[in-house]
Amino acid sequence: MTVAVLEAGARRALLKWFDANRRDLPWRPARPGARRDPYAVWVSEIMLQQTRVDTVVPYFTRFMDRFPTVRTLADAPRDEVLAAWSGLGYYRRARLLHDGARDVEDHHGGGVPSNPDALAGVPGVGPYTAGAILSLAFGQPAALVDGTVARVFSRWFVLADGGTKGRALTWELARAHVAVEADPARWNEALMELGATVCLPRSPRCGACPVSAHCAARAGGVEELHPRKVPRASVPTERLQALVARLRGRVLLGRRAEDARFGGLWEPPVVPAAGGTGAAGRNLSAAVGAPVTALEVAGTVTHVLTHRRLTARVFRGVVASRPLRARHPYEKWMWVDVRRLADVGVSTFARKLIERAS
Repeated sequence: MTVAVLEAGARRALLKWFDANRRDLPWRPARPGARRDPYAVWVSEIMLQQTRVDTVVPYFTRFMDRFPTVRTLADAPRDEVLAAWSGLGYYRRARLLHDGARDVEDHHGGGVPSNPDALAGVPGVGPYTAGAILSLAFGQPAALVDGTVARVFSRWFVLADGGTKGRALTWELARAHVAVEADPARWNEALMELGATVCLPRSPRCGACPVSAHCAARAGGVEELHPRKVPRASVPTERLQALVARLRGRVLLGRRAEDARFGGLWEPPVVPAAGGTGAAGRNLSAAVGAPVTALEVAGTVTHVLTHRRLTARVFRGVVASRPLRARHPYEKWMWVDVRRLADVGVSTFARKLIERAS
């Protein structure tokens, strides 16, 4: 497929703008043009998927302090990794990053591969992450397309298709542009920076754009109509019942199985909603493998995920302190000091349940 490439003068204008306006971010080297640590690129790009930069910054800093190398991450217990990720959301990213670090340690001597085929075989490294690592850390002419880059190309070239064909064309455009640049890292970062700070989803700042004179959508006055939106299905609601049981300053948490939602994380026992307090007591007793008594309603928690809305009726109650029986989706039970929740991996949903009961 032959695609158009922005003219050289426009590309130079974008790069000059980036040099003058690049944000100071902890995963970027202080000196423009310096090569980046491939491990730091990997961690930052995984964290930045579907998450705002200002949210990621403190998580990235803490995570790199705790796991400064591939080896430290690979050797860490899963609970520690998820605890460091706690609150960032999309926990599958953390599990895959951990699996990937173990794979790199076991099969690549602890060094993030610079070979595209080898890198593609690392768990959790898809085309975008591979493109980021290869270009930003190793200076290879590898394309990358995230939401910001797709938006920029969609407006520059007025791409009519927002679905599968449009995504394929965007990747072709990204490959064609990075192939003609002497510094692939600088080009890819400039593209992402433009999309993140100027070519915004709503009310794009076209007056501040260094290449607005070369943007077909701007010329036609249709910049806010691009990228073309693909209609989303309505988000279903899943109704649940949750138990927050306390015992001498501790709260009962169960660790979710890896194949379950919030896999590997700890949370108060949660079951599908079925009837009132009596039914909740029976279902929660079955879930923890011990009688649950003195149930009282504490309130309701709503938590919105990408593809569904969780609505949980929260109960306070008493559970015997004897050993509890684990059954799917819970692998293990533990009484955790409420002051030490930060030491275990708990989701934002779990924190909401505990806070509602208190």
